[in-house]
Amino acid sequence: MDPEQESSPLEGLWREYGRGMRDWDDLTLARWLAQTLGQLEGRAWRFSHPLAVVYRLGAQIGHERSIWHKRLATPPVPYTEAPCCRSPFLPLLTRDVCESGLVCLHCSETLLPFDEIPSEIRHNLETWAKQYAPVHAVAHWDDHQRRRAGNYDSAFENAAQQAERFLAQAGKELAPKLLNFYAAAIWEDQDECLEVRPEDVAI
Repeated sequence: MDPEQESSPLEGLWREYGRGMRDWDDLTLARWLAQTLGQLEGRAWRFSHPLAVVYRLGAQIGHERSIWHKRLATPPVPYTEAPCCRSPFLPLLTRDVCESGLVCLHCSETLLPFDEIPSEIRHNLETWAKQYAPVHAVAHWDDHQRRRAGNYDSAFENAAQQAERFLAQAGKELAPKLLNFYAAAIWEDQDECLEVRPEDVAI
C-alpha cells in the first residue's frame, strides 16, 4: 500500500510488523496460532504484553484469511468457538465493557454481550466500569467543563492517576476472574486519552 494512503502512522507501523507473517502460508499461520494459544492458556495477559501483541497481529491476519474456518489446525481443548467469527474464544476486557461487552481479539467485534457475561463477574465489571467512566471522561471535557474545573491540568493529572489504579485493578482482580470461565483473557492496560501508558500501570 502507498504510504500516503495510510490512515495513520501507527497503522503503517502495524502493517510493517505483519509483513513477515503475511509471507507464511495458511497452514503455517494456523499451526502457529494454535501453538501460541497454548502458551496464552491459563493466564490473564496485558494487552501490551509482547506475546499478546504478536498473537493479536497473527490473529488479525488469520481473520482476514478465514484461517479458523478452514480447520487447518486445532486450538487447545479449553478454547471454545467464538460466536462472532468462529475463532477460538479469547476475550479482551476494556473500560467499555458495559457498552461493548467482551471484545474478540480476532475480529474486534463483540465476543460476548455484557448481559451474557457470567453473573458471578458481571456485577464487579459493571461497578468498575461505571466508576472508571467519569475518570476517563476528563480527557474529553469541553471548554465549559475545563473552565469550571479551574485548573484543568491538575484535574487531568488526577484523572490519569486514578485511571492507572483502575487499570491495575482490572489486571489484578477482574481479568483473573475471567479465567474461571474462559481459557485465557487479555486486559487493556493503557488509556491513551489520559496519556496512561502500560508502564504506568503496576500490578
